[in-house]
Amino acid sequence: MLRAFYQNKLIEAGCDEAGRGCLAGPVFAAAVILPKRFKHPLLNDSKLMKPEDRYELREIIKQKALAWAVASVDHEEIDKINILKASFKAMHLALEQLATRPELILVDGHMFIPYAGIPHKCMIKGDASFASIAAASVLAKTYRDDFMKALHLDYPGYGWDTNKGYATPEHRKAIEQIGLSPFHRRSFQISNLQLDLDFEEN
Repeated sequence: MLRAFYQNKLIEAGCDEAGRGCLAGPVFAAAVILPKRFKHPLLNDSKLMKPEDRYELREIIKQKALAWAVASVDHEEIDKINILKASFKAMHLALEQLATRPELILVDGHMFIPYAGIPHKCMIKGDASFASIAAASVLAKTYRDDFMKALHLDYPGYGWDTNKGYATPEHRKAIEQIGLSPFHRRSFQISNLQLDLDFEEN
């Protein structure tokens, strides 16, 4: 059961990313400020939701949120600064776009680079615990999925319309057969060893 908020006094923004473990494409992040009483039976960690439910929730979140924003950092920037810093940068860019300034940031995970002097709380499995982080995970995931499905039209050989750039067996085989695309992350040193990374389905 998702908690509506961490505390009851400060304006909270939930933050999450999508695509950190991918072999190709950008990392996306979202920041969401929800009304204190926001609830929806479908809302959960986006990885645990059906794709159609994620897209249904995306529109509801955009309509009901007090503020929301999505940002990304591309594969070239990931290669320059590393994926961890790129994930934090994408979160910062999303927070920067919020129409309402948060007073507390809830972040999925165990690390975060402080943003604009605003206090933050890192929450392991926060996207399965707090509604605002779950909402951010839905936005980040669906916007990134849309990006990779569009990219698939130009690079159909990698199956990005289904694997979204994660290291699935299909994606591994395509890299072996046709090589790397311009959108693969070179800093990941993609090899048989690197391709043993965990991947996210759906």
